Amino acid sequence: MGDVADKLAYFQAITGLEDADLCTEILAAHNWDLELAISSFTTSVNPTTDTPQPNPNNHLPSAPDLQPLPQPPPGLAWKLITLPVSVISGSLGLISGAIGLGLWAAGGVLSYSLGLVGLGSTPSSSSSAPLVSVSAATSEAMDFVAAFEREYGSSGPNFVGEGFMDALQRSRNSFKLLFVYLHSPDHPDTPSFCRSTLCSEIIAAFVNENFVCWGGSIRASEGFKMSNSLKASRFPFCALVMAATNQRIALLQQVEGPKSSEELLVTLQRVLEESSPVLVAARLDAEERRNNMRLREEQDAAYRAALEADQARERQRREEEERLAREAAEAERKRKEEEEARERAAQEAAEKQAALAKIRQEKAESLGEEPEKGPDVTQVMVRFPNGERKGRRFHNTATIQSLYDYVDSLGSLEVDSYILVSNFPIVKYEQDKLALSLKEAGLHPQASLFVELTSLE
Repeated sequence: MGDVADKLAYFQAITGLEDADLCTEILAAHNWDLELAISSFTTSVNPTTDTPQPNPNNHLPSAPDLQPLPQPPPGLAWKLITLPVSVISGSLGLISGAIGLGLWAAGGVLSYSLGLVGLGSTPSSSSSAPLVSVSAATSEAMDFVAAFEREYGSSGPNFVGEGFMDALQRSRNSFKLLFVYLHSPDHPDTPSFCRSTLCSEIIAAFVNENFVCWGGSIRASEGFKMSNSLKASRFPFCALVMAATNQRIALLQQVEGPKSSEELLVTLQRVLEESSPVLVAARLDAEERRNNMRLREEQDAAYRAALEADQARERQRREEEERLAREAAEAERKRKEEEEARERAAQEAAEKQAALAKIRQEKAESLGEEPEKGPDVTQVMVRFPNGERKGRRFHNTATIQSLYDYVDSLGSLEVDSYILVSNFPIVKYEQDKLALSLKEAGLHPQASLFVELTSLE
């Protein structure tokens, strides 16, 4: 890798160091030899003791400036091997400290971009083309499973009929390691290994129970690229890998060359035992995340329900307030209308009373002064419907209209429609007699009249 930025990024990914300046200083001290820098850094941690010890022969900064790698369990052996990208191969014990960082693989475990093996996309890499399309990868996997079962029967491992990336995702989802078998049909040890070891009852049962199994022929595109990426130098070839973050995988163990079922079983059991804490921790972490997510969802649902209830109550309160406000406004409007109507009626009544008073005044004035008794003076007595009697003297030349004006000027009647009637004889003095004088009407020298109320037709 000639690109400085790429070397710095991979050095950080492999060592777990986040300080870019510190990583740059370490690489520069080793003349930007990525493998040498990683080797010097990892050997600064003693793999056989519980406490990391600094290497006095390297050029790394002093111990207080470093963040030590997670310490492998006592007795764990691991080594640095050369792959297309510097790859550290070892056991899963180095992974256990990475859970807190949210990674399955960190520190001195093989961790590299799947883009470099054709399983991802890395813009700066010449191998950035996808391995094969999903349909082609699945087709290759299904062809391999069919050919393997035709040749060796169906008693072997249950290889998944899907591409490597799908199998890797399946292992991640099931919290298992991925058992990888790269099949070399032309290798002389392949038939005996498949029949005696891989398809043995004990290996098949152990692998099927504890791992997700993926196999590929090196004659096929995906199998060939995986053999190059995993540096398969001898066949038969098996490997145990696990998914890591950012499209990375961790190589935990590889088994090369012919092995007996007992030898392979011991290796698988050891790796599985060493990986158990990480897998269990990952499973518990996932369960905790699911539980936390479910709790958050329940809390969110409860909050939304409470919020909706509050909003419903608030809407009801606002609607009730609006209803009361409308009713109050309507009541106020009616009150104002009634008050205005009363005021108008009172004003009209007052105006009417004023008009009547004015008319009475005018009619009283039109009568003139009451004359003294004399031969030409007529005494008139008027009886009202309520029994009240009123009398006045008039000149005998005064008209019947003068009698009506007199009655109107008294204001004793609440109605306008009435007629004056004489008792003996009964004569009604209506419109046609208003111009007659008292003498002409036969009312002189005295007359007694009563008021007869009439209704307007």
